[in-house]
Amino acid sequence: MIKVSCVSYLNSIPFVSGLRILESEKLITLSLDTPADCAAKLIRGEVDLGLIPVATIPLVPGGQIVTDFCIGAKGAVKSVTLLSEVPLAQIKTILLDYQSRTSVNLTRILAKEFWRISPAWQAGEAGFENQIRGNVAGVVIGDRSLQMRDGFPYVYDLSEEWFKFTNMPFVFACWVTTKHLQKEFIDRLNAVFAAGIDAIPALVEQLKGNADFYKASEDYLKNFLQYNLDDSMRKAMDLFLEKVRAL
Repeated sequence: MIKVSCVSYLNSIPFVSGLRILESEKLITLSLDTPADCAAKLIRGEVDLGLIPVATIPLVPGGQIVTDFCIGAKGAVKSVTLLSEVPLAQIKTILLDYQSRTSVNLTRILAKEFWRISPAWQAGEAGFENQIRGNVAGVVIGDRSLQMRDGFPYVYDLSEEWFKFTNMPFVFACWVTTKHLQKEFIDRLNAVFAAGIDAIPALVEQLKGNADFYKASEDYLKNFLQYNLDDSMRKAMDLFLEKVRAL
């Protein structure tokens, strides 16, 4: 049975929807994790397939990208942000979200090459969001970003900033395996993922029944995320990894 780790954020619900089908068919076992934990499990050999941050792909021994899908955006994404009480030029320290290496590296690239600022960098720990005040900004990702962004006067959408910088989309995470997966299984993965993406309107309606549902979720899932790993996404991913190596 193939062991799979998938991100537990809102943006992965189309994938989780498909993976639950494969789980019911006894083809996989599924764990839901933070992006960083997805990568760590794959690197340690605890899972065979993971939805991992792009920046961690070079760290996976024998890792190879599979499926036609990813989590990305062409322009703003809303869920990957630099939150601040002051404009970029006044930021002295940036707290870095511990849940995704990709977002951290993207922030460093933008600071150096696009924003032209040189802040102090500080690794964030659980609860670091409460330290974002004054000239201390913070990279916040995932569902927390969607919920917190309206509380700050300066919100820099990292995918949108990358697009301004490069005129290219951005890939945050994609599916990577360390095993030789049969073509039939990959085809099945592609099929259930495509079905999950088509089912986003129905999945949103289900979410509306949850007490913690927030209205921004529907707009986010339907209008901001890009799931198809097309040629433009692959080229953007290559450029990002090239810049990560140069950091």
